[in-house]
Amino acid sequence: MNSSSINIPQQNTNIPRKNKALFLDRDGVINHDPGDYTKSLEEFHILPTIMDKMKTWYDEGYKIIIITNQGGIAKGLYPATEVDAIHQYLQGRCIAEGFEITDFYYCPHHPEYSGKCFCRKPGSLLIEKAVHKYAIDPELSVMFGDRERDVQCAQGAGVRGIQIPTNGEILSVGEFLQGYSPS
Repeated sequence: MNSSSINIPQQNTNIPRKNKALFLDRDGVINHDPGDYTKSLEEFHILPTIMDKMKTWYDEGYKIIIITNQGGIAKGLYPATEVDAIHQYLQGRCIAEGFEITDFYYCPHHPEYSGKCFCRKPGSLLIEKAVHKYAIDPELSVMFGDRERDVQCAQGAGVRGIQIPTNGEILSVGEFLQGYSPS
């Protein structure tokens, strides 16, 4: 059989992206950021209002996806297994509250230790992977982070990025849908 007679399906680039997502940075948004790295589960302290806020977004139909830089791995401050343990713990807490995190994406690199990469924020690769994997419409989605690099990451993927104070609160769904703009 020659190649001209093989029917190879072409990728449909017109697949509708109907899902909406709440992208969240981790340290300083979900858990208390002590000012350096959250190196272990013992140092992971969930912020007071985040679980209720995430549940509300989840109940409104948003996929919840964590996007976090974990450069401490490249620096040798903690292993990837500790990051995984923290994420498993957080997922367990979410399930106990009646919702779940759709996925966790993290960059283990640090430019001074492992060189440049495409996945480290402000790069948008991790959000782009999630958008593709879960058929997310970036225009219906939002990312909250406590650093300018989080906003830049979101914008690079066509997602609205909103910067909040470190260890502050994310917006409610209602505030977001009413067109919140920072003062």
